[in-house]
Amino acid sequence: MTGSDRGLPPLHLLLALAVTAVWGSNFVVIKFALAHLPPLTLALLRFALAFCPLALFVPRPRVPWRNLAAYGVLIGAGQFGLLFTAMRADITPGLASLVVQAQVFFTIGMAMYLNHERLAHYQIAALLLTCAGIGVIALHTDGSATLLGLALVLLAAASWAGGNMVSRRAGAVNMLGYVVWSSLFAVPPLLLFALTLEGWPAMAAGIAAADRATWVAVVWQSVGNTMFGYGVWGWLLARHQAAEVAPLALLVPVFGLATSALVLGEPLQTWKLSAFGLVMGGLTIGLLWPRLASRIRI
Repeated sequence: MTGSDRGLPPLHLLLALAVTAVWGSNFVVIKFALAHLPPLTLALLRFALAFCPLALFVPRPRVPWRNLAAYGVLIGAGQFGLLFTAMRADITPGLASLVVQAQVFFTIGMAMYLNHERLAHYQIAALLLTCAGIGVIALHTDGSATLLGLALVLLAAASWAGGNMVSRRAGAVNMLGYVVWSSLFAVPPLLLFALTLEGWPAMAAGIAAADRATWVAVVWQSVGNTMFGYGVWGWLLARHQAAEVAPLALLVPVFGLATSALVLGEPLQTWKLSAFGLVMGGLTIGLLWPRLASRIRI
């Protein structure tokens, strides 16, 4: 791994920005797909296409099958199953892209619980800011988000954090291969939940009603998010320090909210911008403060 305090080379920085733009704008793409497909059916198709045909070209990482299975269930049925369900009618794409970033603090909390550590002062401040931002969203019921939608996205964030803990146990692996092969284990629970909660008639009707734009949105989940997103992000992490690459993920909710406003006309009320500022402030402190503090001490 290479990298220095000089930051990323311009081309690598552009690649990182492209990935965050893809991941952020994907919330709008998801909304397009949900116009015809039930949410769990969409999640099922997303992970089925992420596994096949990519598994034919991407080798399976050398990690235990149980690790791949745990990650697939947590990310597939947990994160995306819950997120898609919330986005069907209970939260806007822009707010969903913001609230799901609470996974950062769920991940920190899980790591501290397992390692018996205490929260640092800066982490407490970051958590309070983020909670204040989510609280602002919860207090506004103008159709941008319901309490059910907010709860589902927070559960999705917790599932994402659980997936983060599982992937850390896998060690240094090719993340693209890891995501592709773990997708195999997301399919059975999503199929079971879709059949149970949505029913085959609704699933079949949604697939039959899907137009070209819907299928492009579905395919984009595997091509854009998985192949390009995880492939390029893993490539960057293999060549640069994580501290140089990871903070750029803060731009995902920026692209998410901006794209939703531009494409879907999501209103940007004062309260929504305030919530955005609070959550982003908390995320920024949580991710960047250790590096800034070390530079100040130097």
